[in-house]
Amino acid sequence: MKEGQEILEAGMADAVALGRKNFGLFADIRVRLSVEVGSTALKLAELMDLAEGSVVELDRQAHELLDIMANGTLIARGEVVTVNGRFGIRVVEVVATDASLQGLERRK
Repeated sequence: MKEGQEILEAGMADAVALGRKNFGLFADIRVRLSVEVGSTALKLAELMDLAEGSVVELDRQAHELLDIMANGTLIARGEVVTVNGRFGIRVVEVVATDASLQGLERRK
């Protein structure tokens, strides 16, 4: 049993090394990172009625985490922070990245 475990661990180490090598192929690809505060659906007439000072209610509570997306795919959730007078986002939760990609949503 011990020999089988050693073989399994060696195989896992090889897989991790291969994964790191393959990741290097993609490391320089640029992706668009965006943060969604919330959303709502409006009729075109309602949209056209918007003016300076108008308030649009979103589908998210003020205390809820914001969606962090890479190229439109939800990858994490976070909260707004300020860094040197600029907005930033602190990652609080990374979306599961298991083989089944459960919980991932595609935003359009």
